[in-house]
Amino acid sequence: MIVITAPTSAIGRLLVDELLDRGAALRLVARDPSRLAPEVRERTEVVEGSHGDAAVIDRACDGAEAVFWLAPDDPAAPSAEASYVDFTRPACDAFTRHGVKRVVGISALGRGTPMADSAGLVTASLAMNDLIAASGVAYRAVACPSFMHNLLHQVGAIKEQGMFFMMIDPDLKSPTVATRDIAATAARLLLDGSWEGSGQVPCLGPEDLSPNEMARIISEVLGTEIGYRQIPGAAFKERMTGFGMTDGMAQAMVDMFDAKNKGLDKAEPRTAESTTPTTFRQWCEEVLKPAVTA
Repeated sequence: MIVITAPTSAIGRLLVDELLDRGAALRLVARDPSRLAPEVRERTEVVEGSHGDAAVIDRACDGAEAVFWLAPDDPAAPSAEASYVDFTRPACDAFTRHGVKRVVGISALGRGTPMADSAGLVTASLAMNDLIAASGVAYRAVACPSFMHNLLHQVGAIKEQGMFFMMIDPDLKSPTVATRDIAATAARLLLDGSWEGSGQVPCLGPEDLSPNEMARIISEVLGTEIGYRQIPGAAFKERMTGFGMTDGMAQAMVDMFDAKNKGLDKAEPRTAESTTPTTFRQWCEEVLKPAVTA
């Protein structure tokens, strides 16, 4: 039995489909089971509730061999540590209590870099990894740079202003990864019973691109000029708190992007194993363009 947390998330829903296609027995932890596709509910066990709730995750881990762990970004959390580390503590107790053999989690790049101790959400994510590993369970952190998927939050700006906005330096080349490739990596690890101990598996996408290069590719795919504008940290934080995010979480996002601008995502060497297949252009053609033209 494999437990999947956050099964309706951008990664989780793809992971569920892939594992079901491979015949895996799944137990899904979902706050709102009605968001699951009917065919998914028919083929899985569903535990209703938050996987940050001790009783819920304890029930989900009973008899489980492996767990996919994704701590959701919580804009209402007082801090990144609360959102990642405190949220995960009940799960670590459950992993130990029920003898879970393997856990695969979604995390960030940056381990061992000078920026890792002051990188906001990334710092909290790495601390979460340490907490899970300390539980004694075999653990693999799927370590990711920024997701291509994040641009879907800017479909409105792309359509209405012909622009997208981030804190990243316009000319900084960095890796980005597609959620489908993260899900494929997680599926492989969850189905492989041979690994032990703790470690990370980087997913770097196939290429490093700057925001200006991404704007050029988006323009070519959409057939219209799309520009990029860098947002200063103070303005970015004000925007996030204006959307209802707590000051602590907004500052954690600013700190993360500051670290990325200093090369956080470039510290991991690219190898054949860490290079995932989906190009940014392919993602734009298959995912972003339909969303913009819908």
